[in-house]
Amino acid sequence: MAMKTSNLIVPLLLLGSISACDFLDEGLKGGYSAENYYTDENKAEMAVNAIYNSLYGNTLWIFGDVASDDAVKGGNAGDQAEINSIDDFSAAADNGVLSTYWTAAYETIARANNAIANIEAMDIPSSDRLTAEALFLRSYAYFNLVNIFGSVPLKLLPQNETAHIHVGLSSVDAIYDQVEGDLADAAAALPEAYPAAEAGRVTRGAALALLAKVRLFRNDWDGCLQAIQAFEAVTETVYALEPSYADLFKAGGEDSPESIFAIRYGRSTTANMGNNLNVWFSPSVEGGYYFDAPTQDYVDCFDETTGDGATDPRLDASIGRDGRPWFNGTTFQAAWSEATGYLVKKYDEDLSTEFAKSESVIPQHILRYADLLLMKAEALNESGSGNAAAPLDEVRARAGLTATAASGREALRNAIRKERRRELGFEFHRFFDVMRYGRDYAVGALGAKAWEDGRFYFPLPQAETDANHALKD
Repeated sequence: MAMKTSNLIVPLLLLGSISACDFLDEGLKGGYSAENYYTDENKAEMAVNAIYNSLYGNTLWIFGDVASDDAVKGGNAGDQAEINSIDDFSAAADNGVLSTYWTAAYETIARANNAIANIEAMDIPSSDRLTAEALFLRSYAYFNLVNIFGSVPLKLLPQNETAHIHVGLSSVDAIYDQVEGDLADAAAALPEAYPAAEAGRVTRGAALALLAKVRLFRNDWDGCLQAIQAFEAVTETVYALEPSYADLFKAGGEDSPESIFAIRYGRSTTANMGNNLNVWFSPSVEGGYYFDAPTQDYVDCFDETTGDGATDPRLDASIGRDGRPWFNGTTFQAAWSEATGYLVKKYDEDLSTEFAKSESVIPQHILRYADLLLMKAEALNESGSGNAAAPLDEVRARAGLTATAASGREALRNAIRKERRRELGFEFHRFFDVMRYGRDYAVGALGAKAWEDGRFYFPLPQAETDANHALKD
């Protein structure tokens, strides 16, 4: 089995971003400059590994889940109150959640820009491949930024000059154009798979899958299908649906043939390298904070039973429900979730007393094969160029559901959208899907506040507009 997800954890986060303030004149004291750091292949690879590291601890769930109809903030009512403003679309520019996500995303971009600029100039065998990994990771950061904030600064160079720091806004289309080009270049240079010791690095399949998704979000149905066809041509023996949906969200799920790209986590008692979503989402009886509480509306979308009359197994694999099995022989209690009576299960792990909750190794899937199949179904349906029910039914069959009864473009469109919600719940996709479905769908799901001027974008963080001179009026 080819392994494709991130096994890359380094203790030092090298070559980070420089904020949008002017440099001090004082020279660098200690450490490495770009000139004396990029001297051999090992250091180049460490610089790329540091980009992967910047993905850990992200807060995408606040936007992908809480801003959607799948979840509310949860947790203690007074804790992390700024998340409520994301939930009800009232966040102002000084909201700390916006600033935290922005800073983390541009940290990824800055590390990628440093690596790209310096590795391209190196005469090492892995130069093209390492650059391609950096291009993918930068593209993933911009894909999320443009879907949360809309127009953002498109920074493509190391921030070692004032002109590279103070960068104005680029349009959504300009950013997508850059991302598409970068992903196409990355796909051309990346391998189909890696040896086990390199498990987790970005593959050609990951670049093509993200390219397909970008085109899907642009309603470029033919372009999406072209990327999927390229994906299928080079990876047909690499990826497949995991027989057990629940196994994707257990330790080792990152090694599933379904995982196209995921964030892996390491177990260590001496360094906090684990998936801390296990803390954020778990009940207080396990030492968790019980955030990201699933809604009744999400539960109600599981309105089909399997062929033998059982509940769709994805529901109980995804969330905890009153009276249903939890972990370690316990039964979930609705009282554990003050907000809705439900909690997220996908990132919870039964750990021994040797490890803290923050040392979970449950992966965070970024791209998986079921997502690609549903993208294919949608693009086929919207373009009218093929049998959209076939890839949809592959996903349904894994869940034990019968073939879809939907017929005709509109009915299939609704069936595919519903299947995405059930299949990908609490993997931080839902809000972005709701937005791209258009005004009627978004207002129906989230209310009128969730739509303005073509779609809803959150405001740029005040700290960025204050510091970035190119954003001044």
